[in-house]
Amino acid sequence: MKDLNGKVAAITGVGSGIGEALALNLAKQGCDLSLNEINPERLESTIDKCQSINSSIKIHSDVFDVSNEKSMRSFAANTINTHGRVDLMINNAGVAIGTVSAEDIKKEDFDWIMGINFWGMVYGTQAFYPYLKRQKEAALVNVSSLFGLVGIAYQAAYCTTKFAIRGYTESLRMEAQKTAPHVIIHTVHPGGISTNIANDSKWVTDEPEPDVMKVNEFLVMPPTKAAGIIIKGVNKKQSRILIGNDAKRASLIQRIWPEGYSKMLGKGPMGGADSLTDT
Repeated sequence: MKDLNGKVAAITGVGSGIGEALALNLAKQGCDLSLNEINPERLESTIDKCQSINSSIKIHSDVFDVSNEKSMRSFAANTINTHGRVDLMINNAGVAIGTVSAEDIKKEDFDWIMGINFWGMVYGTQAFYPYLKRQKEAALVNVSSLFGLVGIAYQAAYCTTKFAIRGYTESLRMEAQKTAPHVIIHTVHPGGISTNIANDSKWVTDEPEPDVMKVNEFLVMPPTKAAGIIIKGVNKKQSRILIGNDAKRASLIQRIWPEGYSKMLGKGPMGGADSLTDT
């Protein structure tokens, strides 16, 4: 999908970080928008920024938690009622829960992160995919993570959600190649992006006091750059979009050393992920 001018894009989790950067990037390109965010103040801020960039685009918005299936289906219906079509759907919304041992994670915390990261993506996909198939050319983008490429110590819950996104999306891609080849299915694997995810995390942790500053040191790439890489990947119809050298290293290590990479990665504030970053 090379020309996004005049197209309609739906994006979840646009209040900050990659989601906000994607909305601004697409607004600049003349893309009408349908935006979701759970925080109404952040949503309004993003809308204002988009309109200041391009006052001619049409923007629909809904405030809701993506883990609510009914709300997601309403979001899809409202997008069609407002714009009459949707060409690009980006399931971006996501959360984390800090560092905690795989054996200690509580069910309610696991349910919470799975509800937003995994089920939110599933609901978004199922709600929008039928509309995407109506177009001559369309794209579905599901944001996984570096943590969807390699398992990292003390990140079992988060990794589970991101591996699940990868598996679900790759399975759907195979189906789409047979039944809807005009809809390109993208999996995105960002590395350390400078977003609010650490500050917004539900800090379930084995540590007495979670060190958010150490985590933020791992989050280095500007969201605007990450958003640009995603859009470029959509333009080029890249099925797997890797963002950052850390994600590229993780992908390479996993492919060439699938059984031994866990021994190679050192321990750090992100459970070993910091060993994949530039030094």
